[in-house]
Amino acid sequence: MGPNYTPGKKEDLYEKAIQRTILMMGRYVEAIEDVPCGNICGLVGVDQFLVKTGTITTFKDAHNMKVMKFSVSPVVRVAVEPKNPADLPKLVEGLKRLAKSDPMVQCIIEESGEHIIAGAGELHLEICLKDLEEDHACIPIKKSDPVVSYRETVSEESNQMCLSKSPNKHNRLFMKACPMPDGLAEDIDKGDVNPRDDFKVRARYLSEKYDYDVTEARKIWCFGPDGTGPNILVDCTKGVQYLNEIKDSVVAGFQWAAKEGVLSEENLRGVRFNIYDVTLHADAIHRGGGQIIPTTRRCLYACLLTAGPRLMEPVYQCEIQCPEVAVGGIYGVLNRRRGHVFEEQQVAGTPMFVPICARTPAAKPSRSAYSIIGKYSQVIRLKLEPGHSTSYRKHVKGKDLKKDCQTFLSIWISYKRRVFLGSIAANAIGEKK
Repeated sequence: MGPNYTPGKKEDLYEKAIQRTILMMGRYVEAIEDVPCGNICGLVGVDQFLVKTGTITTFKDAHNMKVMKFSVSPVVRVAVEPKNPADLPKLVEGLKRLAKSDPMVQCIIEESGEHIIAGAGELHLEICLKDLEEDHACIPIKKSDPVVSYRETVSEESNQMCLSKSPNKHNRLFMKACPMPDGLAEDIDKGDVNPRDDFKVRARYLSEKYDYDVTEARKIWCFGPDGTGPNILVDCTKGVQYLNEIKDSVVAGFQWAAKEGVLSEENLRGVRFNIYDVTLHADAIHRGGGQIIPTTRRCLYACLLTAGPRLMEPVYQCEIQCPEVAVGGIYGVLNRRRGHVFEEQQVAGTPMFVPICARTPAAKPSRSAYSIIGKYSQVIRLKLEPGHSTSYRKHVKGKDLKKDCQTFLSIWISYKRRVFLGSIAANAIGEKK
């Protein structure tokens, strides 16, 4: 059972035979018949099904073990490629080994074909790239500059009801988007609000802590992306026929939209989508997944664009200890790097030292650290805590998209109309010939 297995479903569940049981003894491997409880052994044949973590059992009704929650998140990414294009298969195999050897690192293949390695920070990425080049792939590689993962969110409730029609014009979805209350996204990340919880217990928790309506909280269809992310889809409809028949298709469209946002195709964070009404065709063949999934995605994108979309950047929390004479210079460096000091206090028993707690954007964290260390290397102690990059994110300053969205929609509609009329004219000319 993989980490995404849900009891009662077949997703991420494999029934296979263990090929061999082995015992690691230094650089030697010895096959053994059985292993008593409390010992460490090796199992041959499971690596093709389990990448990082999983549960192996002989009972069909068993539940999988809880996945470990890390205090850090892979927010810094680099793109890698082999210097010799002929070594691409070796790079792919090396990335697979790297993903298995490090529980934190993520190896992703983008739609463009780029191979992305995501780590907790630049130091972590540097170690991973060194291991990949020298141990796992054993080939020279080229890497891009580190970039960070942003998140998309909304700042207000949708200013209008969003409607999307299916391609056959027989089905309609009416939805709105709104931001989650402060702290709910963090509770979902920590597991306090879990899709596996009993819906009544979860609804009571959301009602008491976040003032959610109990009836609506009981009708949360899913979390996203990947079924566990900090976004929710809520059914607020009343008396809609055939709604349960399209639930899987709507959830699939929601997962798609939550994985690739409307602004920059980044994951969504802290967004609640409400389904207010659904109009469906009476014939089941006209409301299949091919009609509902793209319709749901378009409707969700419209909800995001009408709810004040924003980008969120990850932020590092750092703790700096320094003498009082160096405080002014450190403030200057943090201000130049868009840092924000939120706490400053004197250490008891050492009147000459002052710890400064600050948050600095993760887009260029090492530059902030190097600037401070380079200027006050003899008198300060600096500690970066990247774990706060996911628990605290701030909005990226930018331009309001309300007017731009209306302009974009009008341009897009006129473009579609011209393309449609042009295709009709081309067909007419072809028929005359």
